[in-house]
Amino acid sequence: MQAAELAVLDWLQAHLRCDFLDAVMPWISRICDHGEIWILLAAVLLLLWKHRWTGMSLSFALILDLICCNIVLKPLVGRVRPFLVNTAVELLTAPPADASFPSGHTAASFAAVFALRASGSPLWKPALVLAAGIAFSRLYLYVHWPTDVLGGILVGAAAGWAGARLADALRRRRERLGRRA
Repeated sequence: MQAAELAVLDWLQAHLRCDFLDAVMPWISRICDHGEIWILLAAVLLLLWKHRWTGMSLSFALILDLICCNIVLKPLVGRVRPFLVNTAVELLTAPPADASFPSGHTAASFAAVFALRASGSPLWKPALVLAAGIAFSRLYLYVHWPTDVLGGILVGAAAGWAGARLADALRRRRERLGRRA
């Protein structure tokens, strides 16, 4: 399996690597180094009264994603990153020090997409475009295996859906309690 994944990454390096993408991909990846773009979006949505429950969904999704990826899966799986296997590749970004599986950038991005979608927000469409770019950047930059990115999409989808369900349950509970008062 590792040989097939290396072949995919090496194909990307051989056929898509160019000055333009060398400049753009580190930047695209960097906007989600710690989930910054999605945390900022959640904060803005929380501040907008009309969108506060969408912001709550996104916040819960990101928290669930953080727990699943960084606290549970990365230490449990402990997968070596591809640039440590193929040391001939010139990295365009600082080498991440944590484990490879799943891709945290991808998971956070898709948690945002699925939370937005499950909350009924039209923002899920541009978020999907950005999430796909972030996921691709992790492959282009040779810091994740293709199955790390796939795993990140799946973990993100689950966290996004669960975050939206949690926010919806909290909203319904709050409405029920408000009616009794």
